[in-house]
Amino acid sequence: MFVPSFYRPPDNTWMIEIIKNNPLALLTSNGPPGDVPFATHLASIPESFATEPTDLSGSVLLCHVNRSNPHWSALEDGAAVLLTFTGPHGYVTPAIYEYTPAAPTWNFTSIHVRGTVQKVDSDKETLDVVMATVRALESRFGSGWDMTESIGYFRKILPGVGAFRIQVASAEGMFKLSQEQSSEVRDRVQKSFGNRPCTHHRAIADLMEQLT
Repeated sequence: MFVPSFYRPPDNTWMIEIIKNNPLALLTSNGPPGDVPFATHLASIPESFATEPTDLSGSVLLCHVNRSNPHWSALEDGAAVLLTFTGPHGYVTPAIYEYTPAAPTWNFTSIHVRGTVQKVDSDKETLDVVMATVRALESRFGSGWDMTESIGYFRKILPGVGAFRIQVASAEGMFKLSQEQSSEVRDRVQKSFGNRPCTHHRAIADLMEQLT
């Protein structure tokens, strides 16, 4: 991913928050020679995050897919993959700038995580991945649902679940938040986004405020 220096995140925590708050990622990996790559949308949660301030290398992400998905069969231990997380984003109309000539653009946040696959072999570990995913997503986006009475159902559908870990080799973040504009224009964009009903726009406004 090409990231101009002024669009890079201030520190590692910005990328971590995007991954945690936007766990639906696009997993891509090479297909057969001469064929298009495989691509699958899936939930991905952290098993661990490295503590270095500017590097996520060494972190581990948990994922699972339907075993009927050809992408699962194509995944091999040690294979290189890319996970793309998309955070809040929104269209910026030049009308906000209050100057001409101008061009429209799109403010957005995105994280590209490169790593290697480690497939999970045992039913117990697969169930652990499923349950860890439920805990992470329910605590952040749910209403405190208790999975206890559904664990038997999880075990029933487990043969159709392919779980794996991604050992992170590198991660890049792009936080395009009107940094190329003057402080006055950035302030107008932030205020415009902050007053929108769309949660993505308001989240962009919050990130812009943190940059100032």
